[in-house]
Amino acid sequence: MGAVRDVCVIGLGLIGGSVLRAAAAAGRTAWGATDSTVDAEAAVADGFTATVDVAGALRDAAERDAIVVLAVPLPAVERVLPLVAEHAPNCLLTDVTSVKVPVLDVVGRRLPDARFCGGHPMAGTAESGWAAGSATLFSGAAWVVCVEDDTDLDVWREVAALALDAGAHVVPTNAAAHDEVVARISHLPHLMAGVLAAVGAVGGPLAAALAAGSFRDGTRVAGSHPELVRAMTEGNRASLLPVLDEALGRLGAARGSLASTGGLAATIDAGHEGIRELDKYASAPHTGVRVDLGAPDARVGLLALGERGGRITALDGDVLTGEVR
Repeated sequence: MGAVRDVCVIGLGLIGGSVLRAAAAAGRTAWGATDSTVDAEAAVADGFTATVDVAGALRDAAERDAIVVLAVPLPAVERVLPLVAEHAPNCLLTDVTSVKVPVLDVVGRRLPDARFCGGHPMAGTAESGWAAGSATLFSGAAWVVCVEDDTDLDVWREVAALALDAGAHVVPTNAAAHDEVVARISHLPHLMAGVLAAVGAVGGPLAAALAAGSFRDGTRVAGSHPELVRAMTEGNRASLLPVLDEALGRLGAARGSLASTGGLAATIDAGHEGIRELDKYASAPHTGVRVDLGAPDARVGLLALGERGGRITALDGDVLTGEVR
Protein backbone atom coordinates (compact mmCIF):
# COMPACT_ATOMS: atom_id res chain seq x y z
CA MET A 1 0.00 0.00 0.00
CA GLY A 2 2.97 2.30 0.40
CA ALA A 3 3.53 5.15 2.80
CA VAL A 4 0.64 6.51 4.84
CA ARG A 5 -0.71 9.61 3.13
CA ASP A 6 -0.84 13.06 4.61
CA VAL A 7 -4.31 14.53 5.05
CA CYS A 8 -5.65 17.94 4.07
CA VAL A 9 -9.09 18.71 5.52
CA ILE A 10 -11.19 21.46 3.98
CA GLY A 11 -13.74 22.60 6.56
CA LEU A 12 -13.04 22.54 10.29
CA GLY A 13 -16.46 22.24 11.90
CA LEU A 14 -17.55 19.31 14.05
CA ILE A 15 -16.80 16.57 11.50
CA GLY A 16 -13.88 18.17 9.66
CA GLY A 17 -12.27 19.23 12.92
CA SER A 18 -12.64 15.70 14.23
CA VAL A 19 -11.12 14.22 11.05
CA LEU A 20 -8.11 16.52 11.44
CA ARG A 21 -7.69 15.59 15.10
CA ALA A 22 -8.14 11.85 14.44
CA ALA A 23 -5.69 11.82 11.51
CA ALA A 24 -3.08 13.62 13.59
CA ALA A 25 -3.68 11.28 16.54
CA ALA A 26 -3.09 8.32 14.21
CA GLY A 27 0.34 9.72 13.36
CA ARG A 28 -0.48 11.24 10.01
CA THR A 29 0.74 14.67 8.97
CA ALA A 30 -2.48 16.64 8.73
CA TRP A 31 -3.56 20.23 8.25
CA GLY A 32 -6.82 22.02 7.63
CA ALA A 33 -8.37 25.04 5.98
CA THR A 34 -11.66 26.82 6.49
CA ASP A 35 -13.34 30.08 5.59
CA SER A 36 -14.15 30.52 9.30
CA THR A 37 -11.55 32.67 11.02
CA VAL A 38 -12.97 31.59 14.38
CA ASP A 39 -12.50 27.88 13.65
CA ALA A 40 -9.04 28.38 12.11
CA GLU A 41 -7.80 30.39 15.08
CA ALA A 42 -9.27 27.88 17.53
CA ALA A 43 -7.55 25.00 15.73
CA VAL A 44 -4.21 26.80 15.80
CA ALA A 45 -4.66 27.60 19.49
CA ASP A 46 -5.15 23.87 20.08
CA GLY A 47 -1.83 23.12 18.38
CA PHE A 48 -2.99 22.14 14.90
CA THR A 49 -1.97 23.51 11.52
CA ALA A 50 -4.91 25.45 10.11
CA THR A 51 -5.51 28.41 7.82
CA VAL A 52 -8.20 30.42 6.09
CA ASP A 53 -6.18 30.14 2.86
CA VAL A 54 -7.97 27.20 1.25
CA ALA A 55 -6.06 27.53 -2.00
CA GLY A 56 -2.75 27.49 -0.15
CA ALA A 57 -3.74 24.38 1.81
CA LEU A 58 -4.68 22.65 -1.44
CA ARG A 59 -1.35 23.60 -3.03
CA ASP A 60 0.38 21.98 -0.06
CA ALA A 61 -1.78 18.90 -0.62
CA ALA A 62 -0.71 18.72 -4.26
CA GLU A 63 2.95 19.09 -3.33
CA ARG A 64 2.73 16.31 -0.73
CA ASP A 65 0.32 14.08 -2.67
CA ALA A 66 -2.06 14.18 0.28
CA ILE A 67 -5.60 12.93 0.46
CA VAL A 68 -8.03 15.85 0.40
CA VAL A 69 -11.10 15.55 2.61
CA LEU A 70 -14.03 17.85 1.84
CA ALA A 71 -15.75 18.52 5.16
CA VAL A 72 -17.94 21.42 4.11
CA PRO A 73 -21.77 21.51 4.05
CA LEU A 74 -23.36 20.13 0.89
CA PRO A 75 -24.19 23.56 -0.61
CA ALA A 76 -20.52 24.56 -0.31
CA VAL A 77 -19.11 21.53 -2.12
CA GLU A 78 -19.73 23.05 -5.54
CA ARG A 79 -17.95 26.26 -4.48
CA VAL A 80 -14.89 24.41 -3.20
CA LEU A 81 -14.41 22.01 -6.12
CA PRO A 82 -13.11 24.68 -8.54
CA LEU A 83 -10.31 25.37 -6.04
CA VAL A 84 -9.53 21.66 -5.90
CA ALA A 85 -9.53 21.52 -9.69
CA GLU A 86 -7.13 24.47 -9.87
CA HIS A 87 -4.72 23.64 -7.07
CA ALA A 88 -4.90 19.89 -6.34
CA PRO A 89 -6.56 18.14 -9.30
CA ASN A 90 -4.51 14.94 -9.02
CA CYS A 91 -4.89 14.39 -5.28
CA LEU A 92 -7.03 11.61 -3.92
CA LEU A 93 -10.35 13.17 -2.99
CA THR A 94 -13.03 12.15 -0.55
CA ASP A 95 -15.77 13.85 1.43
CA VAL A 96 -17.64 13.40 4.69
CA THR A 97 -20.95 14.89 3.56
CA SER A 98 -24.14 13.28 4.82
CA VAL A 99 -25.63 12.91 1.32
CA LYS A 100 -23.75 10.99 -1.34
CA VAL A 101 -25.55 11.08 -4.73
CA PRO A 102 -25.50 14.90 -5.03
CA VAL A 103 -21.79 14.98 -4.17
CA LEU A 104 -21.05 12.23 -6.69
CA ASP A 105 -22.97 14.20 -9.32
CA VAL A 106 -21.26 17.53 -8.66
CA VAL A 107 -17.79 15.96 -8.60
CA GLY A 108 -18.60 14.32 -11.93
CA ARG A 109 -19.54 17.70 -13.41
CA ARG A 110 -16.87 19.89 -11.82
CA LEU A 111 -13.94 17.48 -11.63
CA PRO A 112 -14.69 14.56 -13.96
CA ASP A 113 -11.15 13.15 -13.82
CA ALA A 114 -10.93 13.27 -10.03
CA ARG A 115 -9.60 10.27 -8.12
CA PHE A 116 -12.69 10.44 -5.96
CA CYS A 117 -14.35 8.13 -3.46
CA GLY A 118 -17.25 9.38 -1.35
CA GLY A 119 -17.50 8.79 2.36
CA HIS A 120 -19.74 9.48 5.34
CA PRO A 121 -18.89 8.85 8.99
CA MET A 122 -22.08 8.08 10.89
CA ALA A 123 -21.16 10.13 13.94
CA GLY A 124 -21.92 13.54 15.32
CA THR A 125 -23.51 15.58 18.05
CA ALA A 126 -26.05 18.37 18.22
CA GLU A 127 -23.14 20.82 18.59
CA SER A 128 -21.18 22.42 15.75
CA GLY A 129 -17.88 24.17 15.07
CA TRP A 130 -14.26 23.33 15.83
CA ALA A 131 -14.81 23.36 19.59
CA ALA A 132 -17.37 20.54 19.31
CA GLY A 133 -14.93 18.15 17.62
CA SER A 134 -12.94 15.31 19.12
CA ALA A 135 -10.19 12.91 18.03
CA THR A 136 -12.38 10.07 19.31
CA LEU A 137 -15.66 11.12 17.67
CA PHE A 138 -15.45 8.23 15.18
CA SER A 139 -14.32 5.52 17.59
CA GLY A 140 -16.56 2.50 17.04
CA ALA A 141 -18.68 4.37 14.47
CA ALA A 142 -19.69 3.21 11.01
CA TRP A 143 -17.95 5.09 8.19
CA VAL A 144 -19.49 4.55 4.77
CA VAL A 145 -16.95 4.36 1.95
CA CYS A 146 -18.77 4.31 -1.38
CA VAL A 147 -18.26 1.72 -4.09
CA GLU A 148 -19.55 2.79 -7.50
CA ASP A 149 -19.19 1.05 -10.86
CA ASP A 150 -16.17 3.19 -11.70
CA THR A 151 -14.60 3.59 -8.25
CA ASP A 152 -10.84 3.07 -8.31
CA LEU A 153 -10.33 0.43 -5.63
CA ASP A 154 -6.86 1.79 -4.85
CA VAL A 155 -8.50 5.10 -3.95
CA TRP A 156 -11.21 3.24 -2.03
CA ARG A 157 -8.52 1.47 0.00
CA GLU A 158 -6.86 4.78 0.90
CA VAL A 159 -10.14 6.28 2.09
CA ALA A 160 -10.95 3.11 4.03
CA ALA A 161 -7.51 3.26 5.67
CA LEU A 162 -8.16 6.83 6.83
CA ALA A 163 -11.52 5.78 8.31
CA LEU A 164 -9.92 2.84 10.12
CA ASP A 165 -7.14 5.09 11.42
CA ALA A 166 -9.84 7.33 12.87
CA GLY A 167 -11.19 4.41 14.89
CA ALA A 168 -14.24 3.69 12.73
CA HIS A 169 -15.25 0.52 10.95
CA VAL A 170 -15.92 0.74 7.21
CA VAL A 171 -19.28 -0.07 5.61
CA PRO A 172 -19.08 -0.40 1.81
CA THR A 173 -22.14 0.57 -0.20
CA ASN A 174 -23.02 2.74 -3.17
CA ALA A 175 -24.23 6.32 -3.05
CA ALA A 176 -27.85 5.58 -3.96
CA ALA A 177 -28.25 2.86 -1.32
CA HIS A 178 -26.62 5.10 1.29
CA ASP A 179 -28.98 8.00 0.60
CA GLU A 180 -32.09 5.82 0.76
CA VAL A 181 -31.11 4.29 4.09
CA VAL A 182 -29.97 7.52 5.77
CA ALA A 183 -33.26 9.09 4.71
CA ARG A 184 -34.87 6.46 6.96
CA ILE A 185 -32.52 6.40 9.93
CA SER A 186 -31.13 9.94 10.00
CA HIS A 187 -32.94 12.51 7.89
CA LEU A 188 -36.52 11.51 8.70
CA PRO A 189 -35.66 11.42 12.44
CA HIS A 190 -34.35 14.99 12.16
CA LEU A 191 -37.66 16.09 10.61
CA MET A 192 -39.70 14.16 13.18
CA ALA A 193 -37.63 15.64 16.01
CA GLY A 194 -38.37 19.11 14.67
CA VAL A 195 -42.09 18.39 14.54
CA LEU A 196 -42.10 16.90 18.05
CA ALA A 197 -40.17 19.86 19.47
CA ALA A 198 -42.48 22.39 17.80
CA VAL A 199 -45.61 20.59 19.03
CA GLY A 200 -44.16 20.23 22.52
CA ALA A 201 -43.21 23.89 22.73
CA VAL A 202 -46.88 24.86 22.30
CA GLY A 203 -47.37 23.35 25.75
CA GLY A 204 -45.34 26.19 27.26
CA PRO A 205 -43.89 26.18 30.78
CA LEU A 206 -45.97 23.22 31.93
CA ALA A 207 -44.67 21.11 29.04
CA ALA A 208 -41.11 22.07 29.94
CA ALA A 209 -41.72 21.07 33.55
CA LEU A 210 -43.21 17.67 32.67
CA ALA A 211 -41.02 16.69 29.69
CA ALA A 212 -39.12 13.52 30.53
CA GLY A 213 -36.93 10.94 28.81
CA SER A 214 -39.19 10.00 25.90
CA PHE A 215 -39.56 13.62 24.82
CA ARG A 216 -35.86 14.41 25.30
CA ASP A 217 -34.81 11.29 23.38
CA GLY A 218 -37.20 12.04 20.54
CA THR A 219 -36.21 15.70 20.17
CA ARG A 220 -32.44 15.68 20.87
CA VAL A 221 -31.37 16.30 17.28
CA ALA A 222 -33.79 19.22 16.96
CA GLY A 223 -31.03 21.13 18.73
CA SER A 224 -28.68 20.67 15.77
CA HIS A 225 -27.67 23.74 13.78
CA PRO A 226 -30.67 24.44 11.48
CA GLU A 227 -28.55 25.28 8.44
CA LEU A 228 -26.76 21.92 8.65
CA VAL A 229 -30.03 20.03 9.03
CA ARG A 230 -31.50 21.87 6.06
CA ALA A 231 -28.43 21.10 3.96
CA MET A 232 -28.62 17.36 4.51
CA THR A 233 -32.40 16.94 4.38
CA GLU A 234 -33.00 19.21 1.40
CA GLY A 235 -29.92 17.77 -0.30
CA ASN A 236 -31.41 14.29 -0.01
CA ARG A 237 -34.78 15.37 -1.39
CA ALA A 238 -35.07 12.54 -3.93
CA SER A 239 -34.64 9.81 -1.31
CA LEU A 240 -36.35 11.61 1.56
CA LEU A 241 -39.64 12.38 -0.20
CA PRO A 242 -40.83 8.75 -0.57
CA VAL A 243 -39.68 7.93 2.97
CA LEU A 244 -41.55 10.97 4.29
CA ASP A 245 -44.63 9.84 2.36
CA GLU A 246 -44.29 6.43 4.00
CA ALA A 247 -44.12 8.02 7.46
CA LEU A 248 -47.08 10.31 6.72
CA GLY A 249 -49.06 7.29 5.54
CA ARG A 250 -48.40 5.52 8.83
CA LEU A 251 -49.32 8.63 10.82
CA GLY A 252 -52.46 9.07 8.73
CA ALA A 253 -53.44 5.46 9.39
CA ALA A 254 -52.86 5.99 13.11
CA ARG A 255 -55.01 9.13 13.04
CA GLY A 256 -57.78 7.37 11.14
CA SER A 257 -57.78 4.41 13.49
CA LEU A 258 -57.80 6.60 16.60
CA ALA A 259 -60.68 8.68 15.21
CA SER A 260 -62.81 5.73 14.08
CA THR A 261 -62.20 3.00 16.64
CA GLY A 262 -60.20 4.69 19.38
CA GLY A 263 -57.44 2.10 18.88
CA LEU A 264 -53.76 2.47 18.04
CA ALA A 265 -52.71 -1.17 18.28
CA ALA A 266 -51.59 -1.51 14.66
CA THR A 267 -49.28 1.50 14.82
CA ILE A 268 -47.82 0.73 18.24
CA ASP A 269 -47.38 -2.98 17.52
CA ALA A 270 -45.67 -2.27 14.19
CA GLY A 271 -43.23 0.08 15.89
CA HIS A 272 -42.52 -2.44 18.65
CA GLU A 273 -41.89 -5.16 16.08
CA GLY A 274 -39.72 -2.85 14.01
CA ILE A 275 -37.37 -1.97 16.86
CA ARG A 276 -37.17 -5.64 17.88
CA GLU A 277 -36.21 -6.55 14.32
CA LEU A 278 -33.50 -3.90 14.23
CA ASP A 279 -32.21 -5.01 17.63
CA LYS A 280 -32.11 -8.60 16.38
CA TYR A 281 -29.93 -7.57 13.44
CA ALA A 282 -27.68 -5.51 15.70
CA SER A 283 -27.16 -8.29 18.25
CA ALA A 284 -26.73 -11.23 15.86
CA PRO A 285 -23.36 -13.04 16.13
CA HIS A 286 -20.64 -12.09 13.63
CA THR A 287 -18.91 -14.26 11.07
CA GLY A 288 -15.44 -13.29 9.90
CA VAL A 289 -14.92 -12.42 6.23
CA ARG A 290 -11.99 -11.50 4.00
CA VAL A 291 -12.08 -9.53 0.78
CA ASP A 292 -9.15 -9.37 -1.62
CA LEU A 293 -9.21 -6.04 -3.45
CA GLY A 294 -7.10 -7.59 -6.19
CA ALA A 295 -9.74 -10.21 -6.99
CA PRO A 296 -11.91 -9.78 -10.11
CA ASP A 297 -15.09 -9.85 -8.03
CA ALA A 298 -13.84 -7.52 -5.29
CA ARG A 299 -16.37 -4.81 -6.08
CA VAL A 300 -19.25 -7.29 -5.96
CA GLY A 301 -17.93 -8.70 -2.70
CA LEU A 302 -17.72 -5.28 -1.07
CA LEU A 303 -21.26 -4.34 -2.06
CA ALA A 304 -22.63 -7.70 -0.92
CA LEU A 305 -20.91 -7.25 2.43
CA GLY A 306 -22.42 -3.80 2.92
CA GLU A 307 -25.89 -4.92 1.86
CA ARG A 308 -25.83 -7.57 4.59
CA GLY A 309 -24.85 -5.00 7.23
CA GLY A 310 -21.23 -6.14 7.24
CA ARG A 311 -18.19 -4.05 7.99
CA ILE A 312 -14.46 -3.88 7.39
CA THR A 313 -12.38 -3.72 10.55
CA ALA A 314 -8.78 -4.08 9.31
CA LEU A 315 -6.71 -3.60 6.20
CA ASP A 316 -3.43 -5.29 5.23
CA GLY A 317 -2.30 -4.39 1.73
CA ASP A 318 -5.02 -5.60 -0.62
CA VAL A 319 -6.62 -7.87 1.98
CA LEU A 320 -9.57 -6.57 3.97
CA THR A 321 -10.69 -8.29 7.13
CA GLY A 322 -14.22 -7.80 8.36
CA GLU A 323 -17.33 -9.39 9.74
CA VAL A 324 -20.94 -9.85 8.83
CA ARG A 325 -23.93 -10.81 10.94
